[in-house]
Amino acid sequence: MDKPHALDAFAALSQPTRLDAFRLLIKAGDLGMSAGDISDTLGVRQNTMSSNLTVLTRSGLIRNKREGRSIRYFADMDGLRGLLVFLMEDCCGGRADLCQPIINELACAR
Repeated sequence: MDKPHALDAFAALSQPTRLDAFRLLIKAGDLGMSAGDISDTLGVRQNTMSSNLTVLTRSGLIRNKREGRSIRYFADMDGLRGLLVFLMEDCCGGRADLCQPIINELACAR
């Protein structure tokens, strides 16, 4: 991921509803969620949620799949991975021992 894409991702996540939606989709995993279910879960009007999901999709952090008349959304793990790699590519001056605790936290080891 390059700097402009990282800035797009950070801008997308800088709004509370979008951050909540992204975290919700990460929790949903491979099943994803319909736009209506995301809206209902977060207590956000559907047209507002649709706009927020569009911003997240354009940022590369989520993807969608049409299912008949509805759209199912998923966290784009490649997009998330790219953002995390961008943030940590020069981590700790090459001292892996300093980075390892962060990596362990991210590895769903809990």
